Amino acid sequence: MDRYPAFKNLAQGEQRDRDYRIRWRAGGSGIAIFSIHGGLIEPGTARIAEAIAGQEHTFYAFEGLKHSGNLSLHITSTHFDEPIAMGLVRDAEIIITIHGFAAPEPMVQLGGLDDELKRMIFHELHASGFPVAMCEGSDLCGLDQNNICNLCGRSMGVQMEISRGLRALMFRDLSPQGRRYPTQRFVQFAQAVRRAIAPLAVLLSESQNLENTD
Repeated sequence: MDRYPAFKNLAQGEQRDRDYRIRWRAGGSGIAIFSIHGGLIEPGTARIAEAIAGQEHTFYAFEGLKHSGNLSLHITSTHFDEPIAMGLVRDAEIIITIHGFAAPEPMVQLGGLDDELKRMIFHELHASGFPVAMCEGSDLCGLDQNNICNLCGRSMGVQMEISRGLRALMFRDLSPQGRRYPTQRFVQFAQAVRRAIAPLAVLLSESQNLENTD
């Protein structure tokens, strides 16, 4: 059971920039890449989200910084309501959240309500040699409408669950120091997801241009 049911409770018990930090930048594509369990909560997820976002997509990370006990900072995806994140959610048409789970074997599970985008990401990851599956029958599937990945403008997003075994292959190791040294597998993963979302970024841009000319 998570210690904090919502952000306001966490903010009363933890100190920002000592126990946790928030990093973000706004992009102009209408697509947002989130890591709400970054830093030492689910190591590697914030770095992966940032690489996928690049400069054109919105990036957000809530990162645990504690010397120990970072899992206490884990607010579930259906209750995560940190105010900066919620502001970015309101501006996003598409949200992809990057999470980690504990399995030692390399694996990606795709959840969320956006079936089309899941298929696009599945295709690109599979083509790049990553073990990937559609999430079924698990609390990792992100199918709740209140899940942060589904709160975007289209009311459906994607939740990517990356096993610890696969994240370990993306960095020298999963320590704070080791995560400063991404591997080629990290680059290939981020590039595959970016290829998957590129067509949607184009469609959103074209839609915005049409609205501006009406």
